Amino acid sequence: MGRSVITPSELRDAAQKAFPGDVLAPDRGASWASLVEMGWLLIDLPEEFGGLGLGRDATTAIHLEMGRVLSRAPLIPALLGLQAIAASQSLPNKQDWIDRICGGAYVPLHMLPAKVEGRDALTGTITGVFDADMASYVVAQLGERHILVPLDCTGVRLIERTMWDETRRVFDIELDGFVPEIILAKDETAKALHDAISANAQLALAADALGGAQAALSATVEYLGLRKQFDRPLAMFQALKHRVADLRIGNGTAEALLWSCAKNAETSITELGAMKAFVADNYRAVTEEMIQLHGGIGLTQEHPSHLFMKRAMLDLHLCGSPDYWHEARGREMMKALSQSR
Repeated sequence: MGRSVITPSELRDAAQKAFPGDVLAPDRGASWASLVEMGWLLIDLPEEFGGLGLGRDATTAIHLEMGRVLSRAPLIPALLGLQAIAASQSLPNKQDWIDRICGGAYVPLHMLPAKVEGRDALTGTITGVFDADMASYVVAQLGERHILVPLDCTGVRLIERTMWDETRRVFDIELDGFVPEIILAKDETAKALHDAISANAQLALAADALGGAQAALSATVEYLGLRKQFDRPLAMFQALKHRVADLRIGNGTAEALLWSCAKNAETSITELGAMKAFVADNYRAVTEEMIQLHGGIGLTQEHPSHLFMKRAMLDLHLCGSPDYWHEARGREMMKALSQSR
């Protein structure tokens, strides 16, 4: 008998049971232990390495649910780092590395561009490493190479950067004469690896943004149904109904785009990037309206709406700004149009 296939809906159900929606930004350590125990690091790992070999829609489902609860566990950079290691054609003892990571060792990929000079000895900064205090190694794209950087060696220093987004911890890694020894990919193989990782990163961030937008809108609608003015629930006022309807349309459009890209392996990187930019910008719009529609309480720093808004702002700029992706997609479309004439 063949192995039963786990569907995205089953994964979402499991995630909702493990991470109920009424607990926002759950403890990082407990969340990480739970997702490791449930085998989520194995989801898109090829079966030849002991993974489940599920499709992109499976990981998208998990990231959506993690975005819904504002998860502190760094699943996105962990899966991207594992993908880089699994795809390496030059890493010695690759299966040992994979087994360690799937067992709970955290080896993330950085989520912002690195600014590093040199080739034999590297100097500069690797930025946007989520929760690097949990890691012993970091996968870094430095020029035309992907490298494993040990955090406990000479010439490597970890610096935490205070972020607006309170649901994540972000670090910079400063290199001062660091000599790379573990090369995952270089030159043409590095470019192919970058393209594959970029595609998954855009989908993961878009899913996180959609999950957050859906949770933010749901909380807002619930509040409007409970809060009364002139002895009537706010949800009865037509002007507020129209604003909520606009938000529902935005979320619906974002959801359709996300799943269309997740299920189509032929989607280009620029299409994925533009899709992420749209979904994340929709998240920003929903959170801004969430604050406004909650009235005075929404303006207080302690209200959960601010957690959603700050996460939305960071999602918007990770792995390429909206301006970058919109321009890239526009140029791609103009080129296709000119060739069709």
